[in-house]
Amino acid sequence: MLWHMPNKNLPQSERHVRLFRNGRNQALRIPRDFELEGDEAILRKDGDRLIIEPIRKGRLTALLSTLEPLVEPFPDVDEDMPPLDKVEL
Repeated sequence: MLWHMPNKNLPQSERHVRLFRNGRNQALRIPRDFELEGDEAILRKDGDRLIIEPIRKGRLTALLSTLEPLVEPFPDVDEDMPPLDKVEL
């Protein structure tokens, strides 16, 4: 079997890939149907398995947009402080 030919025995979520060296690093090519979004990912090891997860940007903004706005006014935290132009050193 050629390495780039799909193996009919593997589930659709698996592909046979070859590992290669890129300088001092071991690497693999990610097939197009397994591409991750973005240009950064988290790689972690779980036993002898490597898990690659995309870093999704903007998740905090999406979360904050689902929250209700605060109705109470923000406290004046510097009301007891002297004005900046009257600071004595």
